Amino acid sequence: MSEKTPEAFKSIRHKPGLQIWTINKLQMVPVPEQAYGNFFEGDCYIVIHGKADPKQPVDVHYWIGNASSQDEQGAAAIYVTQLDDYLGGSPVQHREVQGCESAKFQSYFEKGIVYKKGGVESGFRHIETNVYNILRLLHVKGSKRVSATEVNVSWDSFNTGDIFLLDMGKVIVQWNGEQSNRREKLKAMELAQGIRDRERGGRAQIGIVEGRDEAESPELMKIMVAVLGERRGPLKEPTPDDQPDLYQMGNVRLYHVSDSSGNLVVQEIATQPLTQDLLSSTDCYIVDQGGSKIYVWKGKQASREERQCALSRAVGFIKAKNYPSTTNVEVMAEDAESATFKQLFKSWTDKGQTQGMGKTYSVGKIAKVEQTKFDVMELHARPELAAQQRMVDDASGKVQVWRIEKLELKEVPANTYGQFYGGDCYLVLYTYMKASKPQYILYMWQGRHATQDEITACAYQAVNVDNEYKGAPVQIRVAMGKEPRHFLAIFKGRLIIYEGGTGRGAVASPTPGPRLFQIRGSNEFNTKAIEVAARASSLNTNDVFVLKTDLMCYLWFGKGCSGDEREMSKSVADIISRQDKQTVMEGKEPADFWVALGGKAPYASDKRFEQQEPSYKPKLFECSNQTGQFRMTEVGDFSQDDLDEDDVMLLDTWEEIFLWIGKSANEYEKKEAFTSAGEYLSTHPAHRDPRTPIIMVKQGYEPPTFTGWFNAWDPHKWSGGNSYEEIKQKLGDVASISQITVDVNNTDLNQGSSGYSAPDGPVSSPPVYQSHSGHASSSETKSAPPRGTS
Repeated sequence: MSEKTPEAFKSIRHKPGLQIWTINKLQMVPVPEQAYGNFFEGDCYIVIHGKADPKQPVDVHYWIGNASSQDEQGAAAIYVTQLDDYLGGSPVQHREVQGCESAKFQSYFEKGIVYKKGGVESGFRHIETNVYNILRLLHVKGSKRVSATEVNVSWDSFNTGDIFLLDMGKVIVQWNGEQSNRREKLKAMELAQGIRDRERGGRAQIGIVEGRDEAESPELMKIMVAVLGERRGPLKEPTPDDQPDLYQMGNVRLYHVSDSSGNLVVQEIATQPLTQDLLSSTDCYIVDQGGSKIYVWKGKQASREERQCALSRAVGFIKAKNYPSTTNVEVMAEDAESATFKQLFKSWTDKGQTQGMGKTYSVGKIAKVEQTKFDVMELHARPELAAQQRMVDDASGKVQVWRIEKLELKEVPANTYGQFYGGDCYLVLYTYMKASKPQYILYMWQGRHATQDEITACAYQAVNVDNEYKGAPVQIRVAMGKEPRHFLAIFKGRLIIYEGGTGRGAVASPTPGPRLFQIRGSNEFNTKAIEVAARASSLNTNDVFVLKTDLMCYLWFGKGCSGDEREMSKSVADIISRQDKQTVMEGKEPADFWVALGGKAPYASDKRFEQQEPSYKPKLFECSNQTGQFRMTEVGDFSQDDLDEDDVMLLDTWEEIFLWIGKSANEYEKKEAFTSAGEYLSTHPAHRDPRTPIIMVKQGYEPPTFTGWFNAWDPHKWSGGNSYEEIKQKLGDVASISQITVDVNNTDLNQGSSGYSAPDGPVSSPPVYQSHSGHASSSETKSAPPRGTS
């Protein structure tokens, strides 16, 4: 291949959306748009995806078919490297292998991906509309992003768990395995409709056979038997998808790639949690995510050879590690990192950002939250704002609080609302109005020192309250010290968290000796006081502290605290202690102050920077046990359409984890969802805080803090949309299909055509059909079947 700019590059347009080329005789040949989503197994492809924002790097994928030649694969890899140079070194490169494509790649093809037998060099052609001389069997897999592989036209290709499309040109029969769910059936139907509309000009008919009740579709079964012959013996069980588990995905290692010695050397330098400062601009690095995906990072000042060889080094690394050849590879340049890459690091700071992605909450280090006055109507009208601010309303609703006592609910007096003890568990029910209809949030606050029985009882009582309100409340698990923003706001600046003790009985059990409280917040929306160890090392120059002793109560103002923080602290201090307060400025403490803290000691005295919003891209996962094992599968480029009533979905927004429960989700998935959310946090490569709030949202009761992460949320989607059964009903009369297509002795598909075109391919002899008696029915029964048929 020549070093000069390939001719095909001149046709590349900087625009949002897809541009696709196939490799034909080692040259890039554009694929027509109507063929997007169709991939020949014998070919390699180059796919460019541009974003609406021209400042964002484009994604360049090269796709490898399972039957493609080494020459084609090598040519595609070289073109991708040249494309990287041609586009200024900023594209994110991806290596995709048939059947193991990344979530990002799959998201480009809403109707699904179809794998076709053959390839360009063997004479097969891309989409030609209104071609009906076709016989093929497509094996359909997936419920969110589907793929369909062309398999042998035989009962031997079927199994009980998946869906198969028998495509005969004018008729497409969809056979649903008895273990397939409603969502998979719907997506397969959409794929069949896409083939009908895109490739047959809308003039093919679609029929549905339910595998668990084939007798209900006798006419369609006649067609299938005429084509496939009589079925002998039971169908095989489905093969589970080979997906990496959470622990594998959480095992991240960083390798340094260098040629400074004249030879390329790859050396392991770190394991998770990774930090950004491990990356040097003068070198290239490989990040290995448990063998499930390989990332290559190219420093700006790395040598040209290192940068150009990044992709091939990653492939060599996969071979050296004996990883599957299907392993995904993603290559990016410094300052053009993808969101998925950044999320592998404990902290990541983009240019102009003062703080990284992770917000660490711990005793003595309560994160500052910039808060403004909320217009409740604007929050309801703009759910994206509610989601970003983590506020469903202006916190002016009704609050009810119960404590767990003897495993039962005990209502808490209203004058003690906002006071939480580390030895207790509480339920907090918040009610607010939206469009004149009550909405509910049920917080489950778990004290650090509560017993396991109390934590279990808290969850059990939450279910009872949820049932009392007919499943409407959004349930939020709140770990002590990790209270979400809205939780702070509903207590109007009066939230106090005691490290130990309990609020049970007439008087709360006090802890003997001095008690120290750290107060953070500048208004009633974001203020909270949390008890910390009563020693000098707990102080922080940026904050206000209340030190309560038997004889005196001190209000200590650090040099870095603001006037608003001082004012808010005074009202909180009055709740902590009714004693007169002695104001103490940092640096002017009396001796008794230090005596109460056990003497002077070093403490945090550096000015703290304001934290910005984390540059984290929300991620959506499907939670399913359909294969017999509970799995979480990421959904790329998600939308509301990816939420289905059969599902449990996990939405990670970094500050919070949402669990969305579909109306028809099975009980096992519901039960495992909370456990898996905790496992997801504990195995995350960035070492996420396991106390991150987990929010349970039920279908039809989504708050704006959830819907705001989705584009164009439709609250009437599930009440007004067509169900699978309704769409199935609209496909037409099965009897008319059988009359059009099959008379067992004289099939219409063979009439009026002297040749057969395999899936958009070369003309050959027409297909052979077997009748019930085993006799062939064809215009030329001696002809060999076309490629791709049995």
